[in-house]
Amino acid sequence: MTSAPAEAAPDRRRAPDEAAPEEFQAAFDATIARRDRIEPRDWMPEGYRRTLVRQIAQHAHSEVIGMQPEGNWIGRAPSLRRKAILLAKVQDEAGHGLYLYSACETLGVSRAELTELLLSGRQKYSSIFNYPTLSYADVGTIGWLVDGAAIVNQVPLCRTSYGPYGRAMIRICKEESFHQRQGYELLMTMMRGTEAQREMVQESVNRFWWPSLMMFGPPDDKSPNSARSMAWGIKRNSNDELRQKFVDMTVPQADALGVTLPDPGLRWNEERGHYDFSEPDWDEFAAVISGNGPCNAQRLARRRAAHEEGAWVREAALAFANRSAGGGAA
Repeated sequence: MTSAPAEAAPDRRRAPDEAAPEEFQAAFDATIARRDRIEPRDWMPEGYRRTLVRQIAQHAHSEVIGMQPEGNWIGRAPSLRRKAILLAKVQDEAGHGLYLYSACETLGVSRAELTELLLSGRQKYSSIFNYPTLSYADVGTIGWLVDGAAIVNQVPLCRTSYGPYGRAMIRICKEESFHQRQGYELLMTMMRGTEAQREMVQESVNRFWWPSLMMFGPPDDKSPNSARSMAWGIKRNSNDELRQKFVDMTVPQADALGVTLPDPGLRWNEERGHYDFSEPDWDEFAAVISGNGPCNAQRLARRRAAHEEGAWVREAALAFANRSAGGGAA
């Protein structure tokens, strides 16, 4: 007498129409509830997949577009050492873009599609990269403030619910931390220099402080995607929580540098145990996000030109791959 076979667990890799959708949804919900990882072959709700594509793609686009503001200063850095540091950082940002595009491709979208969505303006990148770098001090300020904000925003993403995204973020955060220290070291060096250098640093901080606060996105009550992303474990903290953490971390660093943060409302709140600070100009943020920032058109035009100039490389690589797959000589 043979025993009846044990009931098989639902295969989460199968398409939703091949088994009861509630079984897949229940398995997905259980994974999220125990703060475990969803992997590319697992079933996931379409809304979860679309949210991930939007967020990871925006992150990847930001890394690639973010090469432009600092890359503008490589040839004008004041020493060979500073040129080498800046060149290495810009190369790191390119690598971050590649890690993130690769993670996004596991969701069934191609890099070519993502690039077209960026170049057509249908996908966004971080608002911070639509501001100009007017002085060499901006290289340090971006490292300190912009990469500092990125670290606060991105470290929780190492624990995001989507496996490929979280694993990519581990290496990215390590490198961003190094970039932040490089920027801070550059500003500290300048603050120990001439009066003109100190004024240059202060002027740069004045320009980048508010856009850095905007990097975390709109206030929680005006953020259309945050609640759903947090429920799915894609995000671990709200926009306002991250913004507060950044301010609390940055104020003591500004004191050590000897710079003044341009907010008359900035003060320690003993009762809350946090710094109070003024609201950024959210109308300015909305204008930049909608394409009307100081450098929106310039950034996308340069990215389009680079894409077109690199067409021959992509064609050559594809031809080589096809030839190799056909067994031809390399």
